Amino acid sequence: MFRSLPPATRGLLLANIVAYILESVLGDGFIIRFALWPPGPYFEPWQLITYAFLHQPFPGYTHILFNMLALFMFGASLEQFLGSRRFTVYYFACLLAAGLTQLTVVGATGALEPTYGASGAIFGLLLAYAMFFPRQRILVFFAIPMPAWLFVTLYGVAELYLGVAGRQQSVAHFAHLGGMLGGAVMLLYWRVRQVFR
Repeated sequence: MFRSLPPATRGLLLANIVAYILESVLGDGFIIRFALWPPGPYFEPWQLITYAFLHQPFPGYTHILFNMLALFMFGASLEQFLGSRRFTVYYFACLLAAGLTQLTVVGATGALEPTYGASGAIFGLLLAYAMFFPRQRILVFFAIPMPAWLFVTLYGVAELYLGVAGRQQSVAHFAHLGGMLGGAVMLLYWRVRQVFR
């Protein structure tokens, strides 16, 4: 099953798993160096990429489990639809937008905690999936069927509410929304280019 995945999706899954193993073995020093920190003594430019390959370290595993499950479920279909090159560009545009959005929010609030996880990029994938496959059924909680466009709309609204209301402060809700925003900008850019060709 893993070998049948398109190459970019497979590579991203492997990179996240390897990073998870490294951070679990090497500990806090690895996380401090590669998580996304607010501007200050710990911040480095490369963190705008590397943060998206880190997750809550062992023994925590639900963070990486759900992100990689979503990458597996939605990434393969999107990569087959977009092609590997365009899919990879899209994924990294979403994670960059998510990271920049998170830096903006923590800069405004003065928070000092690091950000890590692929969730921002995953939310970008969800947006693209809803745009390209709007009527595809998604099983919410593995039981409730819902069209992709409705699922992603409700999820986005929930993230906005939770972010504005300050709920679940350990979750980077605005990074998730930033990933969706980055995805929307990329999709709009591609559409405009296609119109003017």
